[in-house]
Amino acid sequence: MARLTPDNEALARAIIARYPRPKSALIPLCHLAQEQDGWLTDEAMVHIGELIGCTSAEVLGTASFYEMFKLHPVGRYCVNVCTNISCQLLGAEELLEHAEETLGIRAGGTTEDGAITLEDVECIAACTEAPAIQVNYRYFHNVTADDLDQIIAEARAGTLSDRVPDHGTLGKVRQDVSADELANVTPPEQQTIRPWIARHQAAAEESA
Repeated sequence: MARLTPDNEALARAIIARYPRPKSALIPLCHLAQEQDGWLTDEAMVHIGELIGCTSAEVLGTASFYEMFKLHPVGRYCVNVCTNISCQLLGAEELLEHAEETLGIRAGGTTEDGAITLEDVECIAACTEAPAIQVNYRYFHNVTADDLDQIIAEARAGTLSDRVPDHGTLGKVRQDVSADELANVTPPEQQTIRPWIARHQAAAEESA
């Protein structure tokens, strides 16, 4: 378990600079910490709180609301099997049972080698492609038991990384915004231009 590395702390400060209030960077910094360690450690949440001016409890309160943030160690690959109505009707429960038997764990568990965490999840918004699963939040549609076996085999062999990065990595390309390209990041109380609605109302009153 660790705080942000020096390089990631520098990146965190660059991310914070994009927002009018440091607290607005809380979720992006949680993603950054999870990308670093594969999950969101207590130390990282303390560090994030220090960087944005809030308590670690506030960081935890936000992070714990979102399923994507893991507050405990998980496998290199997190396999989410949707068992909501559309997927369920097309065999998702049987697919989950097959995954449990193949991996030797129950939903919510992680394999002994630390490679795969299996989760039973609610709707993942791929109802037309049921049964659907996600691996580190990358979609796989119309999944059969054979498909799942292939995904598991590739994950264990290390060949799945060509399509699916390790858990915690949102994207392979990181957004980079230079200081001269930042949009208006002035705090609301320091704004000199009235909000659009106020300007619109004033214009309407003038024309009345």
